[in-house]
Amino acid sequence: MSLLRRLTFFISYLGNPPWDTGISPPELMEYIQKNQPGSSLDLGCGTGTNAITLAEHGWNSTGVDFSKLAIRTALQKSARAGVNIQLYQDDVSRLKTIDGKFDLLLDIGCFHSLSKTEKVRYISNLPRLLNEGGDYLLYGWYRNQGEPGPGINDGDLETFSSLMALIYRKDTTERGKFPSLWLLYKK
Repeated sequence: MSLLRRLTFFISYLGNPPWDTGISPPELMEYIQKNQPGSSLDLGCGTGTNAITLAEHGWNSTGVDFSKLAIRTALQKSARAGVNIQLYQDDVSRLKTIDGKFDLLLDIGCFHSLSKTEKVRYISNLPRLLNEGGDYLLYGWYRNQGEPGPGINDGDLETFSSLMALIYRKDTTERGKFPSLWLLYKK
């Protein structure tokens, strides 16, 4: 991750980042209602909103984010919520501190912000992290192949589909202007 991007995230976490609503999205809540609790890893967990929600619903919840400030806030929020979650400061494209396998890998808005090289490294970790029969729930902005800016492109979708079975795809827009996707894969 570039120094400029790191600085931008650092400054954002000094206040209230615009992407951190503090509310778990309906798609995650629907997933929780339809699936038995197990072990979960929130990739790019930010201040822990979704990792906490999973723990409140009986999941053995882990979160990882590169931002020390975000992890510190997530620890405070989980203590206030009275739930125990494991939190790690690490780069999601490397994940040196995360061992074990999970029943659910969750990524809400992290993958889409990675560079091409970071995406390749991130994807290479998915098979080692996801239990057989486990789910990968992903949200991100969608971009056509070659279109500038952050996003999930068709090449990314092909790579995911080579590793896991696509269960559903929901096309939507964020803030009424950014094409985005909800994707659920099963290993």
